[in-house]
Amino acid sequence: MADPAPRFGFVEFAETWNGRMAMLGFVIGLATELLTGQRILQQIGLG
Repeated sequence: MADPAPRFGFVEFAETWNGRMAMLGFVIGLATELLTGQRILQQIGLG
């Protein structure tokens, strides 16, 4: 019944989702910059 393949660590499943979340974060950061007119570091008070 249960899938015996590991889902954590440096396995293909985890790395695929890590890449997807990184791409999503990049797109959200870009969209936020376009909407606010401020760079990401300025938005969080570091720039």
